[in-house]
Amino acid sequence: MQEDVAKHIILDALRFRAKQGQVKVCASVLMPNHIHLIWRISKGQKREVVQRDFLKFTARAILEYLNKANPALYAKLQVHAADRALQVWKRDSMSIDLYSGKFLKQKTDYIHANPCQPKWNLVAHPVDYYYSSAAYYENGSDPFQLLTHFSDI
Repeated sequence: MQEDVAKHIILDALRFRAKQGQVKVCASVLMPNHIHLIWRISKGQKREVVQRDFLKFTARAILEYLNKANPALYAKLQVHAADRALQVWKRDSMSIDLYSGKFLKQKTDYIHANPCQPKWNLVAHPVDYYYSSAAYYENGSDPFQLLTHFSDI
């Protein structure tokens, strides 16, 4: 996801799901090769279905974009699997139920710190990473008009 277009595909898909009332996005960090999301699935929705549809839609849109704009990266996504020729997302994405406010805060802090980790060293401070919700919790900035504060869910 070094391509900013791919990040915006993901953000657009999240915004769509939020506007449809399927999810409330509390925190997100879009890293160069993975994403972290903390979202609340709305009542009446099934987590597995929402997650599957989100991953499927974004994978198709990212592949369509890369096929035209970055054929070399597109080629790197080829896999030899019985059910697919290309793969954007890691199989069996990890999903953790955040059962308490304390655990939710801990995981939010963890994902916000991800861009500052030595492995990435993308920014010095979490609030400085553009594709992170850290600034939202620091100063209310939500440039993607996507977020719901976790205290409001």
